[in-house]
Amino acid sequence: MTGPYPPSAGIGLKPAHYRDVLSVNASGFWVEVHPENYMTPGGPRHQWLAAIREAHPLSLHGVGLSLGGLDRPSRAHLRALRLLAERYAPFEISEHLAWCAHDGEHFADLLPLPYTQAALKRFCEHVDETQEALGRRILIENPALYVALNGEMGEAEFLAETVRRTGCGLLLDVNNVHVTAHNTGRDPYAFINDLPAAAIGEIHLAGHAPDTREPGLLIDTHGASISGEVWALYAKALDRFGAVPTLIERDNDIPPFADLMAERNRAAGMMMAVRAATHREAAHV
Repeated sequence: MTGPYPPSAGIGLKPAHYRDVLSVNASGFWVEVHPENYMTPGGPRHQWLAAIREAHPLSLHGVGLSLGGLDRPSRAHLRALRLLAERYAPFEISEHLAWCAHDGEHFADLLPLPYTQAALKRFCEHVDETQEALGRRILIENPALYVALNGEMGEAEFLAETVRRTGCGLLLDVNNVHVTAHNTGRDPYAFINDLPAAAIGEIHLAGHAPDTREPGLLIDTHGASISGEVWALYAKALDRFGAVPTLIERDNDIPPFADLMAERNRAAGMMMAVRAATHREAAHV
């Protein structure tokens, strides 16, 4: 790898932008991919990804382990993920506080789980098994919720206890915080305050849209520009957690590469301002 490290702000890598990404020389630029799209021995996608990895840092953001489900993580999936990690040496690997498979059947959505002691125990066992199989720490992402879940604890407490029991880190999806807060009446700023600061290893920024059938409901679409409310929450997250590597996620209605880079550069500028303020404060101690 010849790209700068540690990472600053990056984008989710899409095949339409392979060639554009290879030409980027912005400081701290990085990319993230869903490993499930690369779990094959070879092919054109691997040729592109190998070239991009030589130029830029890379992270893996999984969507298929179903860590919140009743079943153990697939051993075949874990083996394939480890091989991919050994091949590309990502600086982070992340997954979701969600489930997407049961009894051998896979679903197209990341589904919520109840915040109960039983669910926490099972989720931590699955995180432990994943980290043992990979030989490294993973990050867990907070979900986007569309209804309030009754449970024995809040989401921030569930995540903090997962960190305490397993040693994993957290991926803070700021758009998910906003969407969940809007849909359930939660205070998004209080949620950010309640997370364990030392555990935050990555931040995601994305877009959302109003539901077309249910007035007042927001949907985490990854198909729109980042809203002003999410940028404001991101500023709060930077103030609390520092300049954590930040990704611009766009999975639907993919815009021109220049549009993604404009959002990426905005995030990078905000991170740079936080780092400069930290250095000034340190110089006066």
